[in-house]
Amino acid sequence: IIDVHVNVGDSVSANQRVMVLEAMKMENEIVAEKDGVIASINVAKGDMVNPGDTLFSIE
Repeated sequence: IIDVHVNVGDSVSANQRVMVLEAMKMENEIVAEKDGVIASINVAKGDMVNPGDTLFSIE
């Protein structure tokens, strides 16, 4: 995880950038899939993640 752009409790819109993930030296923007409020962030800047990991949740 290169950067996290939101905090728990922040309102987000669909397609809003939430975090940036680096994979194979390419930066990938992770966006909100729907409008809502960030309920949890399960990663921090610098963390390594695996396919299928839950990065954040929206309520």
